[in-house]
Amino acid sequence: MTASAPLTAVRSGRVAWQLAQTLWVGGAWMLHFVLLPALERFGLAPFLVEEIGGFMRPLVACFAGICALLQALICWNALGSRWWRDSRGQVLALVLLSAGVHLVASWWLAADYWGMFSFLLLCFAGFVLVLQPRPDESAH
Repeated sequence: MTASAPLTAVRSGRVAWQLAQTLWVGGAWMLHFVLLPALERFGLAPFLVEEIGGFMRPLVACFAGICALLQALICWNALGSRWWRDSRGQVLALVLLSAGVHLVASWWLAADYWGMFSFLLLCFAGFVLVLQPRPDESAH
């Protein structure tokens, strides 16, 4: 094993963290705050926009949960057992919980209020996570 192997692993963790975060946070925000309002403004029928949102939000929430799981693994790799006490670990746990609640509320309960609340919680938890530094940037 060469001396550059740990450096390559750290760099790949940075890239994976940034890519996962960009994809799921950007996708959730784009869907809810850009795409669906644009479709409404374009003049599509409100029922059609609701159907598109009802189909896309669970998919985006599932994708966010998978990406947050990857980020939690990177956080655990960088911080060790204290990842849970870190604010990024707590926000990632909140994202996983809200993604799970959204999937349960939208697929099995058909509860519009809890489904929308959990999706918005997921969006704003992603925004808080974007404001945090990467786990490898921490001064510990």
